[in-house]
Amino acid sequence: MSKVKQVVKVFGLVNCVDGYEEQPLVVNGVSDLMIEVFGDERGKGARSAVGVNALPFGVSVEVEAIVELKERIED
Repeated sequence: MSKVKQVVKVFGLVNCVDGYEEQPLVVNGVSDLMIEVFGDERGKGARSAVGVNALPFGVSVEVEAIVELKERIED
């Protein structure tokens, strides 16, 4: 965790029914967690959300994150 320099982007797939339009609110929860863990400066990145009708193993949300790592822990 100490090697994370910046959260660059969070992408979320939200398992939902037709007509559901609040996927961004679901993925905002992931962004809020990143900010809580890494702080506002390091944890805030771009984000996007897409609704799908099924995800593997019946999960509700699948998240992909792109993070920039520090070259050295001391940075």
